[in-house]
Amino acid sequence: MEIIIDTIGWFGMIVLIAAYLLVSNKKVDSQSKAYQGMNVIASFCLIINTGYYGAYPAAALNVVWVLMGLFFLVRILTGKVESNETAA
Repeated sequence: MEIIIDTIGWFGMIVLIAAYLLVSNKKVDSQSKAYQGMNVIASFCLIINTGYYGAYPAAALNVVWVLMGLFFLVRILTGKVESNETAA
């Protein structure tokens, strides 16, 4: 079971770093579905990992991160936030 939890945690870490690199290099906009979606997926994975290992402060941080990501995803999807995202 631990190998699965570890894999989920590593995947989350990779996705979170990728999201940060993409937004920092202006490959995606911070108000894009892609960036917010990556943050939600990554943080959800990290909640599983940190919760399993009892790292509750890190788990709580990731719960907040997921909630913020979902909040902004809903705003983007409902048109309440304009994105500078361009079609690829």
